[in-house]
This record gives sequence, structure tokens and C-alpha cells, in this order.
Amino acid sequence: MSDSPREFSRGMIVLLAAASALGPVAMQIMLPAIPIVRETFEVSTGTAQLTLSLSMLSIAIATLIYGPLSDRYGRRPVMLAGISITVIGSILCMAADSIAWLIFGRIVQAAGGAVGLVLARAIVRDTYPADRAASVIATLVMVMVVMPMLSPLVGGELMIRFDWHSIFYLVAAISLTMLFAMQRALPETLKKQTPFTGVGSMLKGFVTLLSSRIFSAYAMNVAFVSVMFFSFIAAAPEVMVSVLNRPPNEYGYYFVLIPSAFMAGNYVARWLSTRFGVKRMITSGSWLSITGISIALILHLSGLLHPLALFMPIALTTFGNGISLPNAQAAAINEFPDMAGSASGLTGFLQMGFSAVAAQLAALMFNGTVYPMLLLMLTAATLSLVSFYIAQRHTDSSA
Repeated sequence: MSDSPREFSRGMIVLLAAASALGPVAMQIMLPAIPIVRETFEVSTGTAQLTLSLSMLSIAIATLIYGPLSDRYGRRPVMLAGISITVIGSILCMAADSIAWLIFGRIVQAAGGAVGLVLARAIVRDTYPADRAASVIATLVMVMVVMPMLSPLVGGELMIRFDWHSIFYLVAAISLTMLFAMQRALPETLKKQTPFTGVGSMLKGFVTLLSSRIFSAYAMNVAFVSVMFFSFIAAAPEVMVSVLNRPPNEYGYYFVLIPSAFMAGNYVARWLSTRFGVKRMITSGSWLSITGISIALILHLSGLLHPLALFMPIALTTFGNGISLPNAQAAAINEFPDMAGSASGLTGFLQMGFSAVAAQLAALMFNGTVYPMLLLMLTAATLSLVSFYIAQRHTDSSA
């Protein structure tokens, strides 16, 4: 079935990276507009917040569906269909004249945007061997994380210059451009179709994946790495203002350290994964993450309340995340190469689901200090390392 090249060009990898970021960007670019939407439609804060929370849920559910569909019908048609759904959802948001229609449009938009989260990694796994796949996935992960981090800044600028509708014009334009580019450039990479006989078959596939202790352990490693990241994103702005007594605009300047460190970690993963292997890269990244969080705790326990005492150690943590995450994702998917789409979808669902819960938990745990956030992150870092060791133990015992 496959007519894919042996390896992709740099332009194709960039296009896949952009596709993997489409869903998160579409979800987060609207964050600055939520208060304005609340005022426009004269609804409560909780109702307006559904434009975010339900879009996260939509992404989580959609990641479970795209994988099995792509295993049955091919990567290319499912990718094109998903991006088309993103365009439709963006148009619905642009035309929304009530909060209900806006929420519905956001759900549709997010469901479509989730396709890149799943299929970009599956397409890479179709095309490259495991160690090389980890290097390429590092590029996808870097773009998938950094672009959503910057998208609220773009959304805020659009809000200042135009209104909240302009955000969806931009997302629609980006999605439409990506659709045309994928139509022209994306080959079919699926080598062998896996029959899809309905939801029951899909769930059976997920049970098969989760019954593998190696896959489950790697998937949980990926999920807990993401929990670290999103716990910080959820709580750090409030910590900056309430604990460190800094004006809100300073947060953006210090926050540059975080995506920069993650990018650096991804570059390290990209160039060294093939040389040193998945096991050593995940181990190194995990211990760097734990070290960074521990340093932050020690600095704050010593009374050093300065933004750099928080952001510099957490930058070390995200540097470690950038090293371990693509390798763990590649290891999880590599356990079932014939079910790469389903494996990628289930891994993405666990990432999004656990991270959404952690983000809400970080907000609920906030007590006017930095410690709940750091302890939540340290717990996630420890669990990610434990999950990896479990995976390795079962890998060695089955060898």
C-alpha cells in the first residue's frame, strides 16, 4: 500500500511538525480571548471556560479514534480529513453568534486538529527505524510544544489589534494552507492495512496495547513527563504574581527560558539518540528533570524568592524533558509497529488526559506558595522514571 520515500525531506518533516502542533495551537491561541468572549455573550466565567476545557476533552477523545482509522484506511486520507475538520470548526467559530455555537465550533476544531498529534508520529514510525524515528520525533515534539506556548502571545496581539473573531480567521487560514500542502506533498506511508471492524475492534486494540507491560510503562512515562510540563504552565503565572510579587508582564520574559530549554533538549535528542540509544537518553533526561525540580525546591526552602530561582532550575527540568520525551514516545510506538497509529493515538490520549487533570489539580492545590506545584512536578518526574525502569525490567526479562 505504501508509496512513501525511504526518508522524508526536511520540508516534509517541517510540515509534519506543523501538523502535530495544529491542535494544541488552535486550542491555546484563544486563551487571551476567553474574558472577552465571556463579556460578549454575557455568560459566567465557568461557561466561557468550556471553550477551553471541552476542546481539551475533544482532542483527548479524537486521538483515540484517528489511530485505528489510519491503520485501516491509511495515513494520508485520515490526515487530510482531520485537517479539513479543523477548517470547518474554525469557520463555525468565526460565524458563532452564541456561546453554545462557539463551544460547538471549538469542539469540532479541536477534534480535527488532533489528527496531527497522532498521525505525524505514526507516519515517522512507518518511515524510519526506531532510533532514527526518535530523532525525527524530537523535531515534531519541539514544534508541538513551542508553538502552543507562543500562540497565546499571537492571540493576545490579534485581540489588541482586531477582535476575538480574528483568532479563528488565522487558524482557518493556517489549516487551509496546511491542507493544500499535505494534499500535494504527503505520501501514503502505511505498509499494511489493519482491519477495522468497529468500535469494539478499536477498544480491543487498545486492550491489546495496554496488556503489554512494556508499552504501558513507556506510555505512562510519556504521560508523566507531560504532567510535569503542564503542571508548571498551569501554576507558574499565579506563582509569579502571588508568591514572587512580580507584575504579570514579567512572566513572559522569564518564561522564554522554558521553551528554549525544551528546544535545546530536543536538539540533543535529535542528534544523540541514534548514537547513544533510547535507554540512555531516557535515563539521562529523567534524572535531569528530577535534579532541576529538586534544585528549585532547595532554593525556595532557603528563602531565595526570585524568578530566576524558579525558572532556571525548571529550565533544566524541561531540558531533560526534551531529551526523554521523544525517545519514550518512539519506544512506546515501536512495541507495536503494525499498530503504530493506535499506539500513537493511545499514547496521545494518556498525555492529554493526565495533563488536563494535572493542570486543574495544580490550580486547586495552590496555597500561596510554590511548593504544591513543585511537589506535584517532582511526583510526576519520579513516576516517569519508575515507569521507565518498569519498562526496562520487562524488556530485559523478555529478551
